[in-house]
Amino acid sequence: MDIDQREENTVPDTAPENLAPVPKKPGNNNDGGVETAEEATEPAEPNIDELCRDMFDKMAVFLQGELTATCEDYKLLENMNKLTSLKYMEMKDISINISRNLQDLNQKYASLQPYLDQINQIEEQVTSLEQAAYRLDTYSKKLEAKFKKLEKR
Repeated sequence: MDIDQREENTVPDTAPENLAPVPKKPGNNNDGGVETAEEATEPAEPNIDELCRDMFDKMAVFLQGELTATCEDYKLLENMNKLTSLKYMEMKDISINISRNLQDLNQKYASLQPYLDQINQIEEQVTSLEQAAYRLDTYSKKLEAKFKKLEKR
């Protein structure tokens, strides 16, 4: 039996996952730092199948969590879009009502425009009558002053 076969025989097929490395045996090291096959030992290899299953299980849990988070994000976005759509529909209804009311007000203003024009004309006439009254008052005061002056003579 050569050295490689002895090392293979020391590693069990069903090694537990957390095996500590086998300590090195002290030997006659006359080469000044070169290890012999007996001195150099590798840690026992854990069961690859169990590690693979464990890795795949953990990866599945991780991916499931990522997919769940993504689905929740999309559901949240969908709900936000629905609410936004409802708000925009409400705003559309409000703007339609405002537009309709504005058209009604414009029609009422248009129907009142002749009366407003008449009011403006009457205001102009009142202003001119007021000026005429002031002039007449001024003239009457002058006339009264002349009459009193003539009366005193």
